[in-house]
Amino acid sequence: MSACAVVIMGAKGRMGSTLVRLAQDDPDLNLVGVVERPGLEAGLESLGCLVGNSLEEVLAKLSDVVVIDFTTPEVSVATAKTVAAMGHRAVIGATGLNAEQTARMRTAAERAPILWAPNMSVGVNVLLRLLPQLVNMLGPAYDLEMVELHHKAKKDAPSGTAVKLAQCLAEAKGWDFEKTKRYCRDGIIGARPEREIGVQTIRGGDVVGDHTVYFLGPGERIEITHRAHSRETFAQGALRAAKWLAGQKPGKLYAIADMLG
Repeated sequence: MSACAVVIMGAKGRMGSTLVRLAQDDPDLNLVGVVERPGLEAGLESLGCLVGNSLEEVLAKLSDVVVIDFTTPEVSVATAKTVAAMGHRAVIGATGLNAEQTARMRTAAERAPILWAPNMSVGVNVLLRLLPQLVNMLGPAYDLEMVELHHKAKKDAPSGTAVKLAQCLAEAKGWDFEKTKRYCRDGIIGARPEREIGVQTIRGGDVVGDHTVYFLGPGERIEITHRAHSRETFAQGALRAAKWLAGQKPGKLYAIADMLG
């Protein structure tokens, strides 16, 4: 079986550089290209692969590769459109996509195999499967709250993972997420509504990512916490996804849950 060919966007960024290092160490992957912004390409030639600041120019020289993109929503949507037009594949890890950007990603996935997950951690995605079971088993007497903690450089809030977890809880409850989410509390707000899912944000230091879900019931509470110790957690999940995606067909926007079966 031949190695999966990958191109990594933002190769000098925090996540991009981690992906580059791990891809080079993986015998089942072949790093065939990297993309960086103009002026930041210096030193990347030592990787021994194609280097460019235009994804289109790099992909034009390759065939059937998986692009891994942990950049911004705007860039990631453009990446999805490019791979769809040029006959490649993409694993997208960007967070903070709005509804219109997500729709554009789904449109691109009709033409090319694309996997998008706001969190590539296998543990978080297993948690997404378990939370609905807890909601159903505990019943209506338990209030649902969440706290997420990330490094001070993170630009979006709440985190994409927190939103995904909260959406999972709302779906299990049969609630409209947009009507029941509560991202901020301030002042005299009155008693907590029965139909509410609170998501609170903390930023500081160099925390990679912590998420705690609270089930607050009469006389007891359950706390479920996922802590990412290193960016390698997300990078390894993305590289695993790239290998899996190499054997998939277009037609839907894939998620980590599809990979896990």
